[in-house]
Amino acid sequence: MNPANPVIVQGDGKVLVETQHADFDRARDFLAQFAELESSPDLLHTYRIDALSLWNAASAGMSLDEIVDGLRALSKFDIPAEVLQNIQETVGRYGLVALEPHPDGPRTAISVSFATRYIQKVVLRTETGKELIQPDGKRGHKIDAGMRGMFKQRLLLEGWPVADRAGFHAGAPLSVSLRGQMKANGKTFAPRPYQVEAIDRWHMDGAPSGGHGVVVLPCGAGKTIVALEAMARCGTHTLVLCNNQSAVTQWIREILDKTTLTDKDVGEYTGQNKQIKPVTVATYQVLTWRRSRNADYEHLHLFRDHDWGLLVYDEVHLLPAPVFGATAELQGTRRLGLTATLVREDGREGDVFSLVGPKRYDLPWQFLEKRGFVAEATCYEIRVPFSRRDRATYEDADETTKFRLASENPAKVDVVRELVDRHDEDNVLIIGTYLGQLQEIADELGLPVITGKTPQKERDVLFGRFRRGDIRRLVVSKVANFAIDLPDANVAIQISGSFGSRQEEAQRLGRILRPKERDALFYTVVTADSKEQEFAVKRQLFLTEQGYRYHIRDHAAK
Repeated sequence: MNPANPVIVQGDGKVLVETQHADFDRARDFLAQFAELESSPDLLHTYRIDALSLWNAASAGMSLDEIVDGLRALSKFDIPAEVLQNIQETVGRYGLVALEPHPDGPRTAISVSFATRYIQKVVLRTETGKELIQPDGKRGHKIDAGMRGMFKQRLLLEGWPVADRAGFHAGAPLSVSLRGQMKANGKTFAPRPYQVEAIDRWHMDGAPSGGHGVVVLPCGAGKTIVALEAMARCGTHTLVLCNNQSAVTQWIREILDKTTLTDKDVGEYTGQNKQIKPVTVATYQVLTWRRSRNADYEHLHLFRDHDWGLLVYDEVHLLPAPVFGATAELQGTRRLGLTATLVREDGREGDVFSLVGPKRYDLPWQFLEKRGFVAEATCYEIRVPFSRRDRATYEDADETTKFRLASENPAKVDVVRELVDRHDEDNVLIIGTYLGQLQEIADELGLPVITGKTPQKERDVLFGRFRRGDIRRLVVSKVANFAIDLPDANVAIQISGSFGSRQEEAQRLGRILRPKERDALFYTVVTADSKEQEFAVKRQLFLTEQGYRYHIRDHAAK
């Protein structure tokens, strides 16, 4: 017991942390490894220790002793016995059921092993055990190879996180290596130490337990380089899946720039082109396209029609449900998920854990910021009141309409104009959700605008002009949330968002975090005393997890 410490562990598993304490940063970084941040008021943050977070920590190599000893070292009071027991039982469950290589090979059957005879009896009595596990010899057990994903998915729901050590088929061979390339500043390209460490933990020197899982790195930290290193380690044909056409173009540019592969090796599989090459980059949209709601997905065959040895899921937190189904069938193929946050708005984090793999590596923005790998960022929330007339309209509206009215508050235009004028020498992105609002601001300020309706060629031209410095202001919709490389952007003004999405907050902040001489500034403009302000509190959770703090500013009505 040490009342001077910053942490209180409650009997219900909640963990409270004093934000003004000198050891707050240490406590935050420690808890982030195995707990979820639930609320972040100014003085006291609340974390929740849950099963999935503990299992992800265990899979990443964090031991029970590290968790318990760390909590004791930071806690004011003794940790409640029931909490210690829950942590011990939960962490201890990881790997009690495991999948191992079968003599018939990973495409035919998978052996199932149990830590003890008692665990074996319990699991065999579950609905999943009864349906999927088969006897194999005198005392062995197995499942059909095609059931590998479903087995892990369903057992996780029953409280048994499976350690998958069954290994993978090699896939068609492909010689890939990263190449040193002289840049304009005279420096030679090379992966950063943390990128190498991330892929080391994922690959595990080719061990059967390696080769699948998720790497969590901030936007701007070079997740693409991690994937290129994975391709070099695996030496096999690779399918890369990402969120949109612009991301496909960026991936192909990076692959050709930083590896020994050439145009004949790298293909694009999108709505515009249907190329299948040793390395193919596709969009989630084309894979999940179908002619009608009841029709088949016409392009999911891409997963099966080629001998892929590695699947890369960019923005894995956005993985569409139909792709989950295809991934469940492809558990014999190595899988790498990349993301800035494992938070999914649909609550399917467990499916990512089961089907793509557990979290192998996680590095917060603050760690990279302190070492100069991403720009230092300051975050502001600017609260704008309604006019008297708009407030009356808002109060009479239903709950859904209230959010949109607050998001499109006309008073925001004056705030955006003031911020743009203040940052006359900076490279500014104005980001929002509602197209009418974006067009209004673009017209008012005389700025170019990119939305989902903007033709791809026009998008590429405008993004290119921004990268070259020909234009320094750009209004963008949600199309800029994902995998858009605008390294010189250093100011983002967010004028509307998606109901408190932590995913979106991560992606939008990431647009301005590429290393640069100037610090990054992230403004969120919200309507005061409204539904939008309530949701803004939820979005702040992600930034708080990463070590950022919002500065609240009130903007007087005109």
